[in-house]
Amino acid sequence: MNRALTLHDLIVAGAAITAGVLAGLLLRLALRWLGERATRTRWGGDDIVVTALRTAVPWAALAAGGWVGAAALPLTRVVDRTVNQVLVAVLILATTIAAGRMVAETVRSLALSRSGVAASATIFVNITRVVVLAMGFLVLLQTLGISVTPLITALGVGGLAVALALQDTLANLFAGVHILASKTVQPGDYIRLSSGEEGYVVDINWRNTVVRQLSDNLVIVPNAKLASAIATNFHQPEQQMSLIVQAGVGYDNDLEHVERVTIKVADEVMAHVEGGIPEHEAAVRFHTFGESRIDFSVILRTSEYGEQYRIKHEFIKRLHRRFREEGIDIAFPTRNVVLRQGQPGEMTLPQQRTVPAAPGRAAGS
Repeated sequence: MNRALTLHDLIVAGAAITAGVLAGLLLRLALRWLGERATRTRWGGDDIVVTALRTAVPWAALAAGGWVGAAALPLTRVVDRTVNQVLVAVLILATTIAAGRMVAETVRSLALSRSGVAASATIFVNITRVVVLAMGFLVLLQTLGISVTPLITALGVGGLAVALALQDTLANLFAGVHILASKTVQPGDYIRLSSGEEGYVVDINWRNTVVRQLSDNLVIVPNAKLASAIATNFHQPEQQMSLIVQAGVGYDNDLEHVERVTIKVADEVMAHVEGGIPEHEAAVRFHTFGESRIDFSVILRTSEYGEQYRIKHEFIKRLHRRFREEGIDIAFPTRNVVLRQGQPGEMTLPQQRTVPAAPGRAAGS
């Protein structure tokens, strides 16, 4: 200490620190106001930048006030160096946290823009956040005069033991990275596994993939299992998908008339029911001479896998009503019943009549 501490020094240091605190509070309020304005814009990048600034700028103002206050005091060289290191450490920590948040939100925004849903692939978000925080931690140690070379060497040696102890965890981690990098499965896709599980992919994190079924139940699938499973992705290469509805009419109907009526109903459903594709040209394909009817398939198209149930529901209702109006017979199975009359041992001629079979019963049962 080169000179004695005076009241003037304390006043100047206190004023500087107070000014730094007030500046931090005012800047935080200003950035909050700016953040509310940023949420009203279409571009999401301004929200990310403002959020990061709200973390770093107030601490920078406080550190600046502390530095000015320390400069006004007659501190010894050791104390002055310690104060400077503490203030630099605060700045590095604030900057690291802000940078980690900004990078993580950028990755999350990119995942959201590609998947088109409110879910995200948190595995990339977490990896980028950990990388940024680790780099900031190493810079902090180097700034404080702590050599990071022995630490990195120890981490490299200890990493072998950790890798052996966490084989399953690392397998799931790298499997999740592989799934997202190959783009075979993305958040928002509807998938069906060979084991029977199916649903919308909600999230892919560092350990597992979360699948939400149509019943709103969650199925947790380890990433390694998903990477090795045979899966059907109903959103690749596009979300639109064909929908085939089976139907049948009696042999006495005019098939040309049946085809015209069916196509008209299908076009009506495609144009007016939510989830239909208005520009799709429906098709009818007769394919089987059944026991009591001629079977055919109606090819429709829906915008997304989950919409097929509404499309099929409306189409069957409208087709049934239209067939009744047009007098088109929807045949049901029939069977022949042979009745024998007379006493036992007498020769009688069989009498044959046809009766309708009960719905859902096979002929001759």
